[in-house]
Amino acid sequence: MKSFYLVVTLAILMSCDQKEQADLIVTNSNTYTVNDNFEKAEAFAVKDGKFVGVGSSTSILSEFESDIIVDAENQTIVPGFIDAHCHFLGLGINQQAADLVGTTSFDEVVQRVVDFQKTKNLSHIMGRGWDQNDWEVQKFPNKSKLDSLFPDTPVSLTRIDGHAILCNQAALDLGKVTADSKIDGGEVVLENGELTGVLVDNAENLVMNYWPTLTENDVVQALKEAEKICFDYGLTTVDDAGLTIEVVELIERLQRDKELKMRIYAMVSATEENMDHFLNKGLIKTDRLNVRSFKFYADGALGSRGAMLRAPYNDKPGHFGLMVNSIETLNSTAERIAKSEYQMNTHAIGDSANHAVLETYVRVLEGQKDRRWRVEHAQVISPEDFDSFGNIIPSIQPTHATSDMYWAEDRLGSERVKGAYAFKQLLESYGKVALGTDFPVENVNPFYTFYAAVARQDLKHYPEGGYQIENALSREETLKGMTIWAAHSNFEEAEKGSIEVGKLADFIILDKDIMTAPVYDIPDMKVLSTYLGGELVMTKK
Repeated sequence: MKSFYLVVTLAILMSCDQKEQADLIVTNSNTYTVNDNFEKAEAFAVKDGKFVGVGSSTSILSEFESDIIVDAENQTIVPGFIDAHCHFLGLGINQQAADLVGTTSFDEVVQRVVDFQKTKNLSHIMGRGWDQNDWEVQKFPNKSKLDSLFPDTPVSLTRIDGHAILCNQAALDLGKVTADSKIDGGEVVLENGELTGVLVDNAENLVMNYWPTLTENDVVQALKEAEKICFDYGLTTVDDAGLTIEVVELIERLQRDKELKMRIYAMVSATEENMDHFLNKGLIKTDRLNVRSFKFYADGALGSRGAMLRAPYNDKPGHFGLMVNSIETLNSTAERIAKSEYQMNTHAIGDSANHAVLETYVRVLEGQKDRRWRVEHAQVISPEDFDSFGNIIPSIQPTHATSDMYWAEDRLGSERVKGAYAFKQLLESYGKVALGTDFPVENVNPFYTFYAAVARQDLKHYPEGGYQIENALSREETLKGMTIWAAHSNFEEAEKGSIEVGKLADFIILDKDIMTAPVYDIPDMKVLSTYLGGELVMTKK
């Protein structure tokens, strides 16, 4: 009998000592899980790229063992950030263009281009980031200085929002652009009947259709450079808005060959060719690539007065902006996509464009539940249109509000501006908001997004009390918008966006507690480590 009890006791002890083998264990952390109850945890275990246990350090260490145990030393951990609207490839391409962001005059723009060309000596010069609203003289620039400095080298300088370019004469000559050139959905800007070199929205194509195309090696290098930048900022999924068949196939191949690790939600440009291809092919889904949406343009941008308004611009009487695509094209495209499983994500800035998009969405989706169609930007909304977001996701970028606030009222007037950048109202309408940056239109830094959403101020803490502060988001709402709600907008909330058992182990370690740190410390916060599927892909430790 004694021997029997000894055997039973040994068996119990041995069973207690048996632990599940994990690939990674993280302990002693301040983890915000962003689960349904927004609970906190102290530790978690990862196996085969997914979370297999979440709880206290004691419970995790008693249940799991691993060759890799990370003591977080009480650092804050959150799910990997998801940028719900950006231009990932564009960010990489921009690394080979003159950086014009933050220029305070056109003279500074020109000097940066000159300095850039001295080091690069390119046959065709590109730059991006100028914004005439940041200059003392807030008017579109003129090409004359570029003509004198670069008489034979084509120069194309893209405005910060991507909705206007400044070309010198050598670039205009590529497309044989004259003062008589016209194009639907675009404007060739003239001054006293002469070309200024500024081309707005679709008019950009008059030159860029003749610009040298990137090689495959150029695109591969751009994607890899963008990935490094994004991992440094804790981004683990990016929604790239406006890709081609060729780029999607290249991304798929690079991911398959493990040359590109970033998870990408692809918004394919809604051209006839792209829709024919992907609607026939059907949805594409791997753990790193999700192709199930089309990016459509309704109007232009507010900064370049291309956003379509219901009443004229306050600072340009008689001017309403423009529709990049016609109402007929919007309707026919929406009707076609509505018959598929694909999502439609439409760029809409002005109140007229938003009204048209919402009206179209509601009509074509009648009787269809949970289609999760998105309005990208949703910047200026008429009071009566907020209710139309009940079944439509607002995909918004908080830093647009703090970049545009200096001149938005000039464009819109004191009454209409109340419906602009109305993030809280949009949240109340749908119940969730997907947050992004629109980089490289804005800075890629997600801490700027968080700060702008919560404080509604720029990096100089202006304006005091916050811009239209009634539309600020709480910290919890903001973190959800950058993680689980962004995942929801991608149909991916069951696999990412929170730290829960069964989900992909995408998480980041921060140098401060984003939920409790003084609000003015948030823009300067740093990501110490980024993990993708439990793999350490970036560390500053």
